[in-house]
Amino acid sequence: MPLTITQVDAFTTEPFRGNPAAVCVLPDKRDEGWMQNVAREMNLSETAFLRKQDDGYELRWFTPAVEVDLCGHATLACAHVLWETGQLKPGEQARFHTRSGLLLANRTDHSIEMDFPAKREERSEPPGDLIAALGVTAKYTGKNKFDYLVEVDSEEIVRSMKPNFNMLAQIPVRGVIVTSRASTPGYDFVSRFFAPGSGIDEDPVTGSAHCCLGPFWSTRLNKKGFVAYQASARGGVVHVRLNGDRVYLGGQAVTVLRGELVA
Repeated sequence: MPLTITQVDAFTTEPFRGNPAAVCVLPDKRDEGWMQNVAREMNLSETAFLRKQDDGYELRWFTPAVEVDLCGHATLACAHVLWETGQLKPGEQARFHTRSGLLLANRTDHSIEMDFPAKREERSEPPGDLIAALGVTAKYTGKNKFDYLVEVDSEEIVRSMKPNFNMLAQIPVRGVIVTSRASTPGYDFVSRFFAPGSGIDEDPVTGSAHCCLGPFWSTRLNKKGFVAYQASARGGVVHVRLNGDRVYLGGQAVTVLRGELVA
């Protein structure tokens, strides 16, 4: 029986902006190899698979190359699809059981807000080729469970970077976050995210990176709420709010494609 697969642009109000993710709601358990093959076929930064449980949904995320432990934009896309298709009632909370524990999403008048774990970084010396691969001068470098974080001096540097992806792919982490304070009015900080070792040279808008960026900028800007811009070619806006060891990520999403998966 064909399965519906939906492509959603997350962290944007406009089609063909933000970060695209594919969402597939499964009627029953599927083989991990099959899910990886579907993700490779979709060839997006993330393909998400949902399976209904008694208390919410099992949720797994795959890049074209690997399964990942945490993904923000595909979780936003999943919540959007569940509400849009009536599988969740308008006021009902989305509950996702994942490799990173229980993740929650709530629908507001204008956006979706997700409850994620904070992933704070600690100061760390960069591996030998990291800074050379980025082609920047680092103001600060740190590392959390998933990624390296590199702070640079200006938004202009973040936007103009042209990393060496072959060199970055050799660094044994999920990805590399590069960030600075924003100079564009309306934003607190900007970032970009590179993950060639996970099969994605540059991710357009990375919700999970903001689980690190929120706490990082909170200590520097002495505040707990932010409007962040991820300055990829597609671009996207993430609203970030800190509460203890949780980071609330807010954004909007747009459905751009719906089709049938027959294989």
